[in-house]
Formats: sequence, structure tokens, C-alpha cells
Amino acid sequence: MATDIQQTPFVKQLAANDRPTRDKALQSLRTYLSGRRELPALELMKLWKGLFYCMWMSDRPRTQQQLANDLAALVSVLPSATVIPFLRAFWQTMQREWTNIDVLRMEKFLLLTRRYLGATFSILKEGKWEEELVKEHMALLEEIPCNIEDMRIPNGMRFHVIDIYIDELERVSAIEDEEASLDLLLEPLKKLSKSSPTKPVRTKCKEALGDERLPGNEKSEPEKPEDDGWGGFDD
Repeated sequence: MATDIQQTPFVKQLAANDRPTRDKALQSLRTYLSGRRELPALELMKLWKGLFYCMWMSDRPRTQQQLANDLAALVSVLPSATVIPFLRAFWQTMQREWTNIDVLRMEKFLLLTRRYLGATFSILKEGKWEEELVKEHMALLEEIPCNIEDMRIPNGMRFHVIDIYIDELERVSAIEDEEASLDLLLEPLKKLSKSSPTKPVRTKCKEALGDERLPGNEKSEPEKPEDDGWGGFDD
């Protein structure tokens, strides 16, 4: 039976300023999502339109932060077949709305984007960095936020994802985890650094790939001047 998920009460209530109402709405949404093995792309886009405006209407900083965390945590209750479509709907929504976000609201959407990139890497960690799972998620990042040529992708969104990419890999211990294929995880940035037609994007990626936290980029200790044995003039 078709349902306009965007208009369901629990989606609207997620933007409430009182925590009991938000918590109840979130639990309803978690139950709704966890029980559906398949959600059509159109329904997921409607859902994300509703969730986007929940964040838009969320005014208090603490409420915004908690809502961003709660929305990212939804990924953990999804049936495996729904994860990629749900994430795709998130990125498509952010792509569509990014240039409409005013300066006063941008910070909370930057946080939401960070939380969703982090949720992606957390999924891969929980999946023990299984190669095909990693490839599937990297392909989604290359399809939307790290897309090389699609002019519909706002560069502001690209820049933000590049900025936080290494942070979020570090947060899930992917950099030091020997089971994680770091080369594969960095592939979206590598492709952007080589093939983006926009020089600032290429430069930003190269800076990220040169991050000192990544293997091979560690700063060497400065060489100490050699002691030539002369201590200077005596007083």
C-alpha cells in the first residue's frame, strides 16, 4: 500500500523542540525503516525531503546536533538491501538542496553531511571491510558527492566531503586497521585529484591525500645540526 512518507506524523515531529516528542518520532521512524526490506526510490526521496526540512526547521544547537546524530544512526537499523538506496536518497537530496541552504543554516547541514559520511565508513567497518561492500559504497560516493564531471553536484558539497574525508576515516580507525583496504577507501579522492576538470577540486584532493595521518605522509623529524666540537669563545 502506497504511503506518503513525507506526510507521516513521525517525520514532522522529528523537528519538535521538546525531546520526548522527538524521541517518540525517531523510534517510530526506526521501526518503520527496520521493517521494510524494500523501499522504492521515490518513497525514499519523499522521506528525505521530509527529513531535510526537519533539520531545516530545527533551531536550537543542541537539538540540531542530536538530530544529525539520530538521522545518521538510522542507517544502522536498515535491512542490508535498503542501505545503499537510503544513502543514495540522502546524497541526492543534499545535491538538490545544497545551493538553497542559507548561511545561517549551513552549519547544521555540514554536520549532517559529516555524520552521513561517517555512517558510511562505520558500515564498512562493521562489515569487516569486505571488499565488495567497500567497492559498492565507494561507487556511490563517486556517483554523487565525489562525482568527477557532473555539473549538478555543487562544488561546495564536494569541498566539504573532501575536507572531512580523512577525519572520518580516522574516526573509525580505518587508517591503522590492517584489514581495511585504505587504497580502495581513498579511491574517490584519487580519481577526483587526477580527473576533476576543476583545478581547486584537484588541489583540495591532493592536499587531503597528502594528510600526515595517512601512511607515507608522516613528517620526518628535522635534522639536528651537527656538533662540530667548537663551543664558542670563553667568557
